[in-house]
Amino acid sequence: MLDIALTAFTTFFVIIDPVGVVPLFMALTTGMDPAQRRRVAVKSVLIATAILLVFTVLGQPILKYLGISLPAFRIAGGLLLLLLAIEMVVVKSSGLRSTTPSEEEEATHRPDVTVFPLAIPLIAGPGAIASVILLQSQHTGHLIEQALIGGVMIGVLAMVLLGFLASERIMKILGLTGINVITRVFGIILCALAVSNIVEGLRQSFPVLGGA
Repeated sequence: MLDIALTAFTTFFVIIDPVGVVPLFMALTTGMDPAQRRRVAVKSVLIATAILLVFTVLGQPILKYLGISLPAFRIAGGLLLLLLAIEMVVVKSSGLRSTTPSEEEEATHRPDVTVFPLAIPLIAGPGAIASVILLQSQHTGHLIEQALIGGVMIGVLAMVLLGFLASERIMKILGLTGINVITRVFGIILCALAVSNIVEGLRQSFPVLGGA
């Protein structure tokens, strides 16, 4: 159980990156007073939590309905996470975990940024969605393990909320450079997790490659 919890925590913490999303939150809430910023923080995290919980429950049935095998999803999810890891290491925006220039322009004209781009894709992005489906699928039929994964995910999202609420203090302590360094380290870890999923998916799809 501890191994499952640690794997889930590492995966969600690295992908959602509670520290790395702080500068983006600060940029999107510029000009807001502290009360408005708190409301936006709480609402965006609650929406992201609801989205990820939906995929926690419905992710596996969707895969089954579409006829997508777990090995195939592991490969696809691993590739997606690998792209995300590369983005984190080079600190370059591709739209996987951050907004594209066109999306940023659209966001500037929106009076409410809680759903887009904060909840999606900054918190509940494609990487987080793929990860929650993948982790739940690996423990099909084991409700306690699946509940544990869901609980860990909610815990990481709570850390995102705390980061948002303490965003000004975090930026003063770490600065943008410090946050970019942490994001790069997380990217390297995520790269290893992504490759592991790809290799395991290939091994399950092609037993001739070896392994039990």
